[in-house]
Amino acid sequence: MAPAPEYGPDGPTASNGSDTRRRLAADRADTLGRLAALTRDFEGIVAANALVAVDDEHDPEGGTTAFERAHVASLMAQAREHLEELDLALDRLERGTYGRCEACGGTIAPERLEIRPATTRCVRCAGAGPVRHARSG
Repeated sequence: MAPAPEYGPDGPTASNGSDTRRRLAADRADTLGRLAALTRDFEGIVAANALVAVDDEHDPEGGTTAFERAHVASLMAQAREHLEELDLALDRLERGTYGRCEACGGTIAPERLEIRPATTRCVRCAGAGPVRHARSG
């Protein structure tokens, strides 16, 4: 495992901002690859079902097929959500707010960012539950 990057009191230092950007970009590329593979799997399941009976309720394999389809769809949704989180992390890096907790404003520990590079909350705030955003309007 690579050593944790150095962080100043305000988040990533200038010297490691490019390392952080590289790690986020690599994670994004991996996630895009995983999403592409899942999309192919999903399309394969759908295509295979087009060749068999459509009656999932009475087909002994229908439940399994429906489960596989739902499982792959769920994994695809998770990958898309992770891509969005990574894009937001890259945006925070560009704005200079990467590594700051969105709940308390404190610095997120470098070890946490190493494990969860797209995280927006420090360990203490992450354990406190979901962030409550004020409603507009």
